[in-house]
Amino acid sequence: MTRVLLVLPSGTYKAPDFMAAARAVGAEVVVASDRRQALSGMLTERAVTLRLHDPDDAVERIVRLAERAQLDAVVAADDAGVLVAAHACERLGLRGNPPAAAARTRDKASMRAALGAAGIPQPAYVIADPGADVAALAAEVGPPCVVKPLALSASRGVIRADDPAAAARAAERVRAILAEAGCDPEDERLLVERYVPGAEIAVEALVRDGQLEPLAIFDKPDPLEGPFFEETLLVTPSRLEDGFRREVERTAAAAAATLELRAGPVHAELRVTPEGRVLVLELAARTIGGLCARALRFGLGSSLEELVLRDALGLPLAGLRREEAAAGVMMLPIPRAGVLEEVRGAERARAVPGIAGLELSIAPGRPVRTLPEGDRYLGFLFARGARPAEVERALRAAHAELEVRIAETPGEVAPARDAA
Repeated sequence: MTRVLLVLPSGTYKAPDFMAAARAVGAEVVVASDRRQALSGMLTERAVTLRLHDPDDAVERIVRLAERAQLDAVVAADDAGVLVAAHACERLGLRGNPPAAAARTRDKASMRAALGAAGIPQPAYVIADPGADVAALAAEVGPPCVVKPLALSASRGVIRADDPAAAARAAERVRAILAEAGCDPEDERLLVERYVPGAEIAVEALVRDGQLEPLAIFDKPDPLEGPFFEETLLVTPSRLEDGFRREVERTAAAAAATLELRAGPVHAELRVTPEGRVLVLELAARTIGGLCARALRFGLGSSLEELVLRDALGLPLAGLRREEAAAGVMMLPIPRAGVLEEVRGAERARAVPGIAGLELSIAPGRPVRTLPEGDRYLGFLFARGARPAEVERALRAAHAELEVRIAETPGEVAPARDAA
């Protein structure tokens, strides 16, 4: 039996889906996480604790493990494990990305510099060093602009500012978010880039031998205009005209090649401007975030995670094209900060025609936070249909059935109807 080491950070949504994918491809799993697994004593060589913030130490632990029991692949489920997986694959001679390429996907400054040097279309930007005059830099870029941390993901800490003074205030807020995330805000640089209007698109792909192979293109029907950038709807196939879809694929492929990615999954986010230009916003060497990959099915029902593991293990992928049906997911937004009391209407939402599933990912009694400070979604709605418009309608109708009750303070419940 082949053995795959899955780097599963403790905060990932994706552990169950990657574990199921490993069973589907017949691979034994070694779980590597930043926290000790409850059953690690029983799992022996099938569980290892890694310090993901210390890649050198983490890689040494993986190499020592591989000396005792062969590993056939090392795969990162989320951003936090991407660099560790790349270094481990290089040390063990396994299929993976060069560590330098993986590092570029984890640092927006390095990514922007590489894309800029290659002439890949992207927003105009400057890097704000610690202590920099962010207002002056925002004026240089030109308002409106977007202030971002270099390493956080899922839109955490991403803030639009419509004038230089607002950019300076946004930078202070971003630094507070970085401090909360365990970073030293006094050492962290920020990205200040020009806001680009237009339709936002997500591309899921695999890079195989340095060539990007698109798997799906998602539209994001809800406008992402700020001041914060909470994603909600993703629907595939894209309703872009064929010419724009080809340009999106070509631009994503050029970006992946420029970053020198060689193998594994890619999640890219791009914008199509009102003038028809396609610009790269982000590119990550991982699958789509949260549980969104559950919207995708390939071949006779294979998941995206199965494709990733098959590719990492060198197994054939022939015939594993995305299903013909339209599909989509809604990442359920959190309407206000507080303590989650309950979510009503779940059964009504599941009964909406076209709805394929509902997963609530925050338990009652847990605190909830909105963006830009928050880093979790309330849950995920899934839909399937003959056409993308049907899928979008089903998701909006099901969302309208949900009533989220959040206590602003313990014992004081404030009902909030989610707006679709």
